[in-house]
Amino acid sequence: MTLQQLRYLIAISEQGSINAAAQSLYVSQSNLSTAIKELERELGITIFTRSNRGVTLTNDGTELLGYARQVIEQADMLEERYARGRAEHMHLAVSTQHYYFSLQAFINVAEDCASSKYDFILRECATGQIIDDVRTFRSDVGILYLDSFNERVLKKAFSDADLAFFPLFDARVHVFVGEHHPLAKQSIVKLEDLAPYPRYAFEQGQTNSFYYSEEPFGYLRRDRNIRFSDRGTLTNLLTSFNGYTISTGVLSSEMHSGIVAIPLDVDERMQVGYVMHNERRPGALLLRYIDELHRVIAENPSVQAAS
Repeated sequence: MTLQQLRYLIAISEQGSINAAAQSLYVSQSNLSTAIKELERELGITIFTRSNRGVTLTNDGTELLGYARQVIEQADMLEERYARGRAEHMHLAVSTQHYYFSLQAFINVAEDCASSKYDFILRECATGQIIDDVRTFRSDVGILYLDSFNERVLKKAFSDADLAFFPLFDARVHVFVGEHHPLAKQSIVKLEDLAPYPRYAFEQGQTNSFYYSEEPFGYLRRDRNIRFSDRGTLTNLLTSFNGYTISTGVLSSEMHSGIVAIPLDVDERMQVGYVMHNERRPGALLLRYIDELHRVIAENPSVQAAS
């Protein structure tokens, strides 16, 4: 087994096809195919299933990919640490539900990064993808929430993926509406008050289960629903139409103008936190990001920091 073979494995899994990976790596398709076949033969497993649409990781391949990412990450760190005259190339990858504080902390870390070379990735994505990104070491950390409805299912998913959950803060459930919405002047809103209005929710892709929803009470039946995948779309919907979404009550900077957060009259609370792989040994940059998450959250009076 060589580092080159592991790099090929990672590239193919990210590109979804041997041909696309070959183009991105500037090597021949036959060289990649041969390298993967030799790796499969050496390990005695099948890494990819092949079809006309490309390649898909097998269960053994997914497990190997997780180890490959760790090995390559450590090899790159060694190379950068001991290569004379080279600045350290910093890496940080975050997968998160659509929260402004995770973005703000990410931006703060990027702006303060002293290294002249870095590769930062922020993925705002579906809950199932967050768990899978951290499971396969594609991301260093994932940010999501738990409540009494989804906790059992998500904690089982964390356990299956060998992830640990670390609370960041607890928040009372709020309703977000535009400032011209009929409910905007109310000091508190009941669930039944929301029934006449469209519900806005982030689309969860293939794992479109109520348990994976980013919004509490997603399991309640509503006649009108609008799903989307972009946080900017949510802002436009809230300011332009009389719909609503349910979240923590923490408004992003672009949402402060024209959007109102109203407490929901329920006992439910949201516990927002981050997940890391149990085999992940956080480096200085990841620890810096986690510290920045706590700092950004502490500046918001509407949340209660987790003990």
